[in-house]
Amino acid sequence: MQYWLIKSEPNEWSWDKQVKEGESMWDGVRNYQARNNLKKMKKSDLCLFYHSVSEKAVVGIVKVTREFYNDPTDDTGKFVVVDVKASKKLEKKVTLEEIKKNIKLKNIALVKQSRLSVMPLKKNEWETIIQMSKIK
Repeated sequence: MQYWLIKSEPNEWSWDKQVKEGESMWDGVRNYQARNNLKKMKKSDLCLFYHSVSEKAVVGIVKVTREFYNDPTDDTGKFVVVDVKASKKLEKKVTLEEIKKNIKLKNIALVKQSRLSVMPLKKNEWETIIQMSKIK
């Protein structure tokens, strides 16, 4: 099992849209490092769903349901997508401000590489954010 954080602008693709859609492809990634991270995702990996820009908070969990394939929205053929399905809404959103204040998360990619839209998480980083969200 691997853990990830994926970011979306809520006005483009929100947690509520993800829940309504159920299973969907995670498309539109146009950064090579983020693409490479998508290629490393395996079926059943878990991802924190992060609202970027206006909200800046982790709001839910999605599960990878299909490993990478070509992004149908990319005419160049260089980028890929994975399919994800909404799994659980966090009881309490975990804000970027809270993440930055937590010493256990000082090296998290969300802080170190703030523009990266798909990033791996270490198990202890995942667990810390889950604890911060008050999920049992």
